[in-house]
Order: sequence, then C-alpha cells, then structure tokens
Amino acid sequence: MKRLLVLDDPRRAQSLVDYLTDLGLKCELTLDDQHNVTVWLVDEAQWPKAEPEIKRFIAEPLHPRYQAAAWRQGNTDVQFTKGASPSGLLSNFLARTGPVNMLILVACLLIYGLSQVDLPVVQWLSFVPQLSLLLGADIWRGFTPALLHFSLMHLVFNLFWWWYLASMVERQRGHGKLLLLLLVASLLPNIMQFLVSGPYFGGLSGVVYALLAYVWLSGRLNPAGGISLPDGMAVIMVVWLVLGFAGVLGPVANLAHLGGGVIGLIQAWLDRTKAVR
Repeated sequence: MKRLLVLDDPRRAQSLVDYLTDLGLKCELTLDDQHNVTVWLVDEAQWPKAEPEIKRFIAEPLHPRYQAAAWRQGNTDVQFTKGASPSGLLSNFLARTGPVNMLILVACLLIYGLSQVDLPVVQWLSFVPQLSLLLGADIWRGFTPALLHFSLMHLVFNLFWWWYLASMVERQRGHGKLLLLLLVASLLPNIMQFLVSGPYFGGLSGVVYALLAYVWLSGRLNPAGGISLPDGMAVIMVVWLVLGFAGVLGPVANLAHLGGGVIGLIQAWLDRTKAVR
C-alpha cells in the first residue's frame, strides 16, 4: 500500500476515500494514537491516477464533490482498517492539544483573567521601552507581548486560531518546531512593531500568521507531510492583513502580522522535504 495523505479530520478523510472509490481507486484509513488519520492507496500501481486527485483535494478539501461521494456510498461512519474511532469532544480536544499548545492557551487565559482584576499585567509583560534592554535580563519581554490580549474578542479569536494551527504543527512536526515558530514569530515581529508604534501592543496574531503561512505553504510544497490549509483560508488572512494596513480595522499590529507571515513562509520552505513524524 502507498500512503496518500495524513489528516486530522476523520470524516473529511472518509469523504475523500468515498470519492476515490467512485473513481475506482480502492483506499483504506488507519487511525493512530494521536488521532491522525492516514489515507492509504491499496494498489500502488494506481498512484499515477491518484496523485492529481490528492493534489486537487489539498487545494479544495471542502468542495461539495467529496460530500456528494459520501452520500452516494451511503457511509454514515468512518471506516478504519485498524484502531479505534475517535472518542468524545473533550478527549478529542485533549488528544489534539500538545503540551506547548496547552501551555500557551492556559497562559493567555490566566494573563487575561489577571488583567481584569486591576493587576498591572500590561506593565509587567509589555515590550521593553528600549531595544537595548533586550540584551540583558529583560530579554523575555521580547516574547511576552504575544501573551497579552486587550479584549475578550481579541483573546477568543487568537486562541481559536492558535489552537487549530498549533495542533497540526505540534502533532506532525513536534514540540520543538512549534516552540521555535512561537519564539521567533514573537520576538522578531515584536521588534518590528516596536520600531513603528512603541512598546504598547500585544496579542498572538503575529504567531497565528506565522503558523497559518507555515501550514499553508507546507501543504503546497509537501502534500504528503500531514499538514495543509485550503487556499481560500490563506486568501482570507491576506485580505485581513491588507485591510489592517489600510486602516479599516483600526489600531492593529500590522508589522507583527506581516513579520509573522514571512517567518512562517521561510520556515515552511526550509522544512519542505520533511515528512510526517
């Protein structure tokens, strides 16, 4: 058998298998302990026929053709060749949330909560007033603005995207890769933002842009690598970036977003030959 793709959504994987079955390509699904679903092509000789379909799925994973195939096949459950089916919502969430992912989720929630009870959290964690201070004991303040959020909507929006994207990266590329992207996409974009707006900014948005760019380009450069995003999702985030620079969204850390996106693209290019863990 030949591995075609690794996904984190069992039903989406089943829809792909149903569609490939309609084309005469027999496939099977397996589920590992981290709830990653692998799509296998039973007859490797059919790879030339399967390859363009896999590329098309990666580009348009939500296209109606796949759901239509599932209806034609009449499948109501995901059919795994071996292993167990995914469990409840909470266990699924915990299974997808690695230690680095969870640490940042908890830290952001805790810091936001403390900021609502009149503790001077912003003063403690904001960027340094002078860049030279990053060379001393305050180097950690180059990172901590990423943990600050100034409204509940700001917090919820960033944490959802952080969790969704970081889950993919941590499972398929490891804790170290996610931590590297987190630190680099915090420090360098924060420095860029400081140079144009001063030290009062915050949020995980720059890191989110880095992860989004990393996951999207990784899927394009290495379709079998286990992580990908639809092109439409990347377009939406680019439009959001343009609107920010145009001033439509109000005061936004635009350079942090741009810097994070560039860092994600560069890291994806460096990792373009890496396979799933």
